[in-house]
Amino acid sequence: MEQGMLFDKIKKIGIVPVVKLEDAQDAKPLAKALCDGGLPCAEVTFRTEQAADAIKNMKEAYPEMLVGAGTVLTTSQVNEAVNAGAEFIVSPGLNPEVVEYCIEKNIPILPGCANPSDVEQAIKFFPAEAAGGIKTIKAMAAPYHQMKFMPTGGVNLDNINEYLNFDKIIACGGTWMVKDNLIKEKKFDEIQNLTTQAVHKMLGFKLAHIGINCDNEEQAHKVAEAFDFMFGFAPKENPSSIFSDTYVETMKTPFLGTKGHIAIAVNSVERAKAYLEQKNI
Repeated sequence: MEQGMLFDKIKKIGIVPVVKLEDAQDAKPLAKALCDGGLPCAEVTFRTEQAADAIKNMKEAYPEMLVGAGTVLTTSQVNEAVNAGAEFIVSPGLNPEVVEYCIEKNIPILPGCANPSDVEQAIKFFPAEAAGGIKTIKAMAAPYHQMKFMPTGGVNLDNINEYLNFDKIIACGGTWMVKDNLIKEKKFDEIQNLTTQAVHKMLGFKLAHIGINCDNEEQAHKVAEAFDFMFGFAPKENPSSIFSDTYVETMKTPFLGTKGHIAIAVNSVERAKAYLEQKNI
């Protein structure tokens, strides 16, 4: 996969689960939990001897899943990962030999950095929280406006949106939904629930307003006046509709839907669209 396309795909997913697998047989049920939870992606770390087999098992069971190899320290590990089906390489630090090898082989790589000296050549910011978090990323991004980051390390449910709200961040790596004990105890249902929770937190789904279709402007004014009279929802008129506070939009002529529409607000339209498409909605 071309590196630009890879980054676009990662950006749409938003969160990359960082996984350590002691048993490659856990790869398939883990992949199912992640995909069903809304994150069809994983960075399988080369911290165990099972990493390559785990990547292979994931890709064979879920070929549509984006799977990469993390904690890659040598060129031989690069080969092992790619042969197993890894689509990208992630390293914890900036290893020139590994980076040059991947570039020569046209293998997408996200090398790590934690200081401005490495930023010109890297994209993964690690360890994110320990190195100063979002404030440090913003400070480093100022002179390197062309750079994008994928922070990993200390990112969790409480701070995920603080990172993703910054436009220089394509995605975040996280482990909180794939903790070692949950995998070892084969609690894949819990992993799926935590994954779903992470996705919903990232996307921030919430009801924006209800839309009501009226046949004409006169009817729309009557509906808006009724909401004001009954509930104190002050009307605010626009060329095509009248908002009753922020809760109801009364259309002056028929618009979306037969009777009207329901507007759902999200933190990222691009990520929400990708999430819903994955669910075939």
